[in-house]
Amino acid sequence: MKQNKRKWLSLGLMIALSVSGMMLFASCKNSDDENYEKVTLTNRITHLQPMTGMVLWNDQAAAMNNTHGQCISLEFAYIPPCKLVTGKANGKLQYDWTYLENKLQAASSRGHQMVVRFPLCYPSNRENCISERGATYVPDYIRAMADYNETYAANPGGDGPTWYPDWSHSELQWFVKQFYADVAERYNNDARIAFVEVGFGHWGEYHTYGTSVVFGKNFPTKEYQRSLFKALEDGMAIPWLVSIDAGDDVYGGEEVLKRWSCGLFDDSFMHKQHDISQGDGWNEQCWQWSGLDKWKKGVCGGEISYYSSFDQRNFLNPAGMYGVTWEQAAAKYHMSFIICNDAPDGNYFTPNRVTEAGLASGYKFEVISCETSGTTTRITVTNTGVAPLYRDAYITVGDVQANESLRGLLPGEEKTFVIKAAAKPDNVRVECKHILSTQEIQLDAKQNNK
Repeated sequence: MKQNKRKWLSLGLMIALSVSGMMLFASCKNSDDENYEKVTLTNRITHLQPMTGMVLWNDQAAAMNNTHGQCISLEFAYIPPCKLVTGKANGKLQYDWTYLENKLQAASSRGHQMVVRFPLCYPSNRENCISERGATYVPDYIRAMADYNETYAANPGGDGPTWYPDWSHSELQWFVKQFYADVAERYNNDARIAFVEVGFGHWGEYHTYGTSVVFGKNFPTKEYQRSLFKALEDGMAIPWLVSIDAGDDVYGGEEVLKRWSCGLFDDSFMHKQHDISQGDGWNEQCWQWSGLDKWKKGVCGGEISYYSSFDQRNFLNPAGMYGVTWEQAAAKYHMSFIICNDAPDGNYFTPNRVTEAGLASGYKFEVISCETSGTTTRITVTNTGVAPLYRDAYITVGDVQANESLRGLLPGEEKTFVIKAAAKPDNVRVECKHILSTQEIQLDAKQNNK
């Protein structure tokens, strides 16, 4: 009996201690929670977010700035390397950055960042450095070398006279790597450049349609492509993109691309047979070869198709084009931006529609909850967009930034930030050093009010 009694007493003590512990834990937890009070934020998304949306070329953006300047955040330009590189001395490239600086300054004066591409081959171009139609954008000091020999095609793919860089030449190979390294050193932390598009072949779009590829002659070898991408991975902080055509074994192949965190651009987006379900589906196959999950680390963008003049003029039709709306296509391919310079010639490029379509691309941050203890704030944010943000940006309360970045927060994901400052309805914002001083990454706190 005594033994049983001791057992019962022991069991009772254990239960009492357990209950007491749970009560103590619950008390502490409740006490901690009770110290936090909900803060109803006034934050709203009222305009297009930086580094997203519809993109116009510089000249078009300038011409339409009065009516459309507030509904775009990006401008685009091809930048011929030969207009920047004046020569080489003592083993170092010599530069005059004026050509690029003028474009960056003009765009930033309109409150826009830029997407830039530095092609070496541009069919039928007239804006080169030697006033010869279709000439390459290779710097003059290389073109003047006796053993440097470019190749020529009279009308490849019907695009007009085209010269091809001599990829057998060691100086050209060295130059391209060094050029991108110098661009990165100068502009990695310059908010005026949002993205850099990288590539070879016609327009830097990873093809030589109409001309057979000869690796190591009119197109870089796959080994060189890998080595350049490795250099960019190590040195280019600006988010950079490569054409989806690089996934095609004819030019690059998936093994050239998949190991790097670069993004993808599609230069004939939403054409009549873009998707496999629409017919040929070449573009979608290229996306698949290049890696369907690359968007999680590398920005995705491109250009609306020029296959037909109908495409750019009608892709913003809310009813869709070829059975697909812009919103559906942007979500499927996780697009952050799209170049559409001929879209103003159609009926749908109104400020309201351009803003609406822009907000259907890229990231969009929503506050799920915000509460403060008076000294500390807990704020939970989700991404309701179609792609992550590819630059660091920080939730900030008053003057105190969160320790962790919003960068890489995927659509549908949530993240809670703990910040040692007291939130008020109007003192929570996002800070990002990679946008212009006239731009703002906004938070939508509508759900926070419920």
